[in-house]
Amino acid sequence: MTSTTPSPTPVPRAARGFTLVEVMISATLGGFILTAVLTTFLFLGRSGANVQNYSDMEAQARRALEFFAQDTRQASAITWNSTTSITLTVDGVATNYSFASGTFSRQITGGPVQNLVTGVLSFSFKAYSITGTEINLADLAAAGRSTKQLQISLRASRSSRTVATATNTVLSARFILRNKRVTT
Repeated sequence: MTSTTPSPTPVPRAARGFTLVEVMISATLGGFILTAVLTTFLFLGRSGANVQNYSDMEAQARRALEFFAQDTRQASAITWNSTTSITLTVDGVATNYSFASGTFSRQITGGPVQNLVTGVLSFSFKAYSITGTEINLADLAAAGRSTKQLQISLRASRSSRTVATATNTVLSARFILRNKRVTT
């Protein structure tokens, strides 16, 4: 009697598993794709944070210039407290604009201080006479008498832990003190 061992039945190709080479290639490709997706996600997050910083600075600067323009145009007098602080008389009420400790602020007499722009790195007021010539601010009392136009210049900065520092430079138009009498 001869015994015959049954020959193994062939397994269809679709039912076989993956080979080690196929698994390694697919893992490598998956790693590259995952790296690309994560890099894109981080880039978009940083870009979004940077855009938010610029947007915040622009909104603050725009708001500050609106207040300053309105008060300057209505002012009937100006007092120079220092080269970074002025007091405008608007409808008989003193409104102080000042820069200190990285903040440009506004305060109406008896009211709270409004921080208009924060994160300011540099700030300056420029004064101009009725003829448009720049006034030297060495003599503040004389500057107060002859100032007819004002201009603001500032540079603000925002940064966060994951984003490069964003800076914004603002140079306002010259605002005319329409209600102030000045003679040449």
